[in-house]
Amino acid sequence: MGLLAGSTVLLLTLVWGTCVVVGKCDLSENSTSIDSQDTKGFNLTKSGVSTDKQTSDAAKIMGISVLPFILILLPKVFKFNSAQRIFQPWVQKRRLEYVRIKLLMSGILHHIESKFLTKFTREDGSPDSSAISNLFHAVDSDNDKNIARDELHALLVGIQFEEMGLEKEGAVDQVMEDFDTSDNGLIEEEEFIAGISKWLKEARRTVSISDNNSKSFLRDFHQRTRDEHNTLIDREDGEEETIVNKKWTTLKAILFLFVGTVMSVAIADPLVDTFHNFSQVTNIPSFFISFIALPLATNSGEAVSAIIVASRKKQKTSSLTFSEIYGGVTMNNIMCLAVFLTVVYVRHLTWDFSSEVLIILIAFIVMGFFTSFRTSFPLWTCFVAYLLYPFSIVLVYVLDYKFGWS
Repeated sequence: MGLLAGSTVLLLTLVWGTCVVVGKCDLSENSTSIDSQDTKGFNLTKSGVSTDKQTSDAAKIMGISVLPFILILLPKVFKFNSAQRIFQPWVQKRRLEYVRIKLLMSGILHHIESKFLTKFTREDGSPDSSAISNLFHAVDSDNDKNIARDELHALLVGIQFEEMGLEKEGAVDQVMEDFDTSDNGLIEEEEFIAGISKWLKEARRTVSISDNNSKSFLRDFHQRTRDEHNTLIDREDGEEETIVNKKWTTLKAILFLFVGTVMSVAIADPLVDTFHNFSQVTNIPSFFISFIALPLATNSGEAVSAIIVASRKKQKTSSLTFSEIYGGVTMNNIMCLAVFLTVVYVRHLTWDFSSEVLIILIAFIVMGFFTSFRTSFPLWTCFVAYLLYPFSIVLVYVLDYKFGWS
């Protein structure tokens, strides 16, 4: 329960607020962010991010998913025999679109390094600007110190964009959107170096690297992103399979549930014992280990990826980033809490987590006010998110160890 509450609060506070800071752009008079334009500095009202309406809809669904937290505070909650599952197919499509952008980035990096047989990182893993500059001049076939769309087409020859669910023209549009910060329809050398460097840094953060072989980590990054993409594609195909072959899908689902249950049983007790022993040795309450340390560890990859995507300072990427955060919180509430409540109900256990439920509700009430009914987030909203995190930790401590809620 500590991990569930900690992950939800972490995503809605520290990660959400950081995405606003790194993704901030100038806000126009109608409160819409201007892509790639960040001249207002840290102006609290004239700088920020904006998202599309679908992202607000995702936040509304996230708000609906908090309903179980409200119900479990009611005295007769365990008399409910069933719950309705709410799911919108387009949420899955938004997540798939988010992963496709990462897959496009990883595929292009892997393709470029394989095609030119050159390392684009130094020995310490940082991007090699001189090598990237040489790549720019190799792509700039007419030597006009700019890369145009036709030259990008030539660079991307050989990449199987069909596997990513994209067309080549769409891939070129995405590269131009990421690299062409001046919006003149051309990629200049500085823009090209900055764009490739940003991609390389994101790739390196995504995978764990034990050596300095840049080709290896780009290959691993591409493979990992492709696997994530294929998993989402399989899920979409699975929806059609339930109509065509219901018996096989049911049998496969039962098998997966059985295997997952066996795995959970095998690792649950050792995991809990490990945290309990660590808590005794360090004199740190076990809840705070699960509430603070575990969420930081389990959500670090998703958090870094979301922050890097938000740093591209585009309304589209900001929308996808916040949709990813809201989707992660929604799945936390629907899947994790549902399993937890089922165990409590079936085993007739005593519910002893009122403080955790309260801080989740507070995070949803405060952040839901911003996320569900507006698409523009000025910079000052990040401070609201940031302050919620230490407030949540202090509140849990006071309720559990001063007022005896635990």
